[in-house]
Amino acid sequence: MSAQARKSPLRASQGTSGSTTTLRAVPADPDASDVRHATAQDYATHLRASNNKHGRPYTEKTVTAYTKAVRALDQWMSREGMAEDFTSVDTATLNLFFRAYYESHNQGGTNTVQRNLRPFFTWMEEEHDVANPYRDKKLQRYAPPKAGKPQTLSAEFIADLLKVTGNGHPRVREFEKVRDHAIIRVLTEGVRAEELLTLRLDSLDLEQGLAQVVPLKDARASGEGRIIPLQPKTVVALTRYIRARESHKLSGGEWLWLGTRNRSKLTYSGLYRMLNRRAQDAGYESVSPHQFRHTATDDMLSAGMSGEDVMTIQGWKDPTMLRRYAADMATSRALKAARKMGDRY
Repeated sequence: MSAQARKSPLRASQGTSGSTTTLRAVPADPDASDVRHATAQDYATHLRASNNKHGRPYTEKTVTAYTKAVRALDQWMSREGMAEDFTSVDTATLNLFFRAYYESHNQGGTNTVQRNLRPFFTWMEEEHDVANPYRDKKLQRYAPPKAGKPQTLSAEFIADLLKVTGNGHPRVREFEKVRDHAIIRVLTEGVRAEELLTLRLDSLDLEQGLAQVVPLKDARASGEGRIIPLQPKTVVALTRYIRARESHKLSGGEWLWLGTRNRSKLTYSGLYRMLNRRAQDAGYESVSPHQFRHTATDDMLSAGMSGEDVMTIQGWKDPTMLRRYAADMATSRALKAARKMGDRY
């Protein structure tokens, strides 16, 4: 009787395509770059299995930002010919890296990468028992760039943007126009771009004219988030969009905003491209989603809403943000308020 090949009693790990999935390949003779790359992957795994300071899982956006900073350091070390792993990075090395990064990424970019690398060296200190250069007073700090005065959008621009998306006319049945019109309407309520993109169908109470947005950087949990009052025309626009959404291939999903051509959840890049395409259609230059938030703040203050109420609607705990957002049109509001008083004597 001929011998037969014995089968393994172990369960085979299958990928989505049915092929066997293998763990990360480890080079037989890894160089410093290989070791740094493996460390960066281990760090990403750590982040995905950990909670932030609020006790909630890190968002994938945060994981990407933190690991991108580590890759930037790795790439710089490779260009400099450094034959060491990350355990060798001390204060002097980081100072050289940040200076080189500053030359090509300016003040704001350097401040961002410096902030995003801090958790990595905290992890390195705990995982590999090495000195944390961020605890050294000799580390050169790069302050964030001084924030400029926000730019408030004109009422004419918003009106033209709504016009090129069908102006909310009930006869407009094109999914993309109905969706874009509703998105622009929701942006005028002052929500952040990320808050808008994470809206779900159950975030809306259109009978009451309310929407619940989830706090940024936090996982969704029942009852969390602040309540946004919606303008009547925003409620109408959302109602028409939800009706048009039913024809979408992925209408059974929970996300409110879906892509065109039966694509899945709308992304930030998709939102940005849509807004600028609509702005060009209306004959304007590019626009940022965040400018709608600045504009909503001015609208509320111009209508006589108290600063405390504006902070509640916008989700601010620090009045510093209110002052910054209100600065753009402060003179205009003051002049209008003074003129309303008429003759005082």
